[in-house]
Amino acid sequence: MLGKSQSSAKPKLACEISSDRVLAGRVSDSSVVDCASYDLAPGVVAPDLTETNVRDRNALYRALHDALDSVSGRSTDVIAVLPDSTVRVVLLDFESLPSKRDEAEAVVRFRLKKSLPFDLDKAKVSYHAEKAASGVRVIAAVALTSVVEEYESLFREAGYNPGVVLSSTLSALGAMSGERPTLVLKVDSRTTSIAILAQKQLLLFRALENPSGSAITGEKLAEDVYPSVVFFQDTYNLNIDQIFVSGLPHAQEAAPALKAQTGAEVQDLVSSLPVNKISGSAPQWQMAGVVGALIS
Repeated sequence: MLGKSQSSAKPKLACEISSDRVLAGRVSDSSVVDCASYDLAPGVVAPDLTETNVRDRNALYRALHDALDSVSGRSTDVIAVLPDSTVRVVLLDFESLPSKRDEAEAVVRFRLKKSLPFDLDKAKVSYHAEKAASGVRVIAAVALTSVVEEYESLFREAGYNPGVVLSSTLSALGAMSGERPTLVLKVDSRTTSIAILAQKQLLLFRALENPSGSAITGEKLAEDVYPSVVFFQDTYNLNIDQIFVSGLPHAQEAAPALKAQTGAEVQDLVSSLPVNKISGSAPQWQMAGVVGALIS
């Protein structure tokens, strides 16, 4: 979480910006999610960790405004979901952390300086700490302040308050229990994000370049994922028990190659989430980030 408002009420509205579309959704009390999708022309958004992301501000504003207005009702507080390419996710292990939040953040920032390609003083850092077998496991999300503000300012111009800011895959993982060894693959037009959870903890996170986007084959996806699966198995002496895939229009086409590699069953991620109904113009296979943000 790269930003959080002072309001205690969680927004019922979420909106994801990617390089090729804007996705918006609103959840009701009955866990029905109403969604909308607006395509973006190539080059409107170029997700990147350090460079300017929004290349055509007017075009993105129109898509953002129209997507949110079509589902928002009277809501103006929104969870902003940013492309995975704009956020670096780092897993850190500590023997312990200071009990005071500001002191703990200073320790986390010191460790992060060694693994980031930009000045950490110019970045937003958010982290979650949890007990682990070796002490404390920290999941840190880091993004340049200038990059985050590019997106936040557009939400505000459109009349919405981006009180919570998340990266796409971390947003999708919010609704996962992760009790069993679980491999989550989230594909977008530029990256394949790999997350492995077990015993209710995120144990591995990697983001790989994916120039094929949603057209990636099951064989190529399995090949890309293989080193991470082997590392997980060797490190934790566990086998993948289930696989969830998001961002592919036909996730089951990737199932044979992934199952051959791991022996695990493959499911569509969005279909597995505890939602009563998803309605609207957005294809369900694209909605993991938005739906995960709303029901986590």
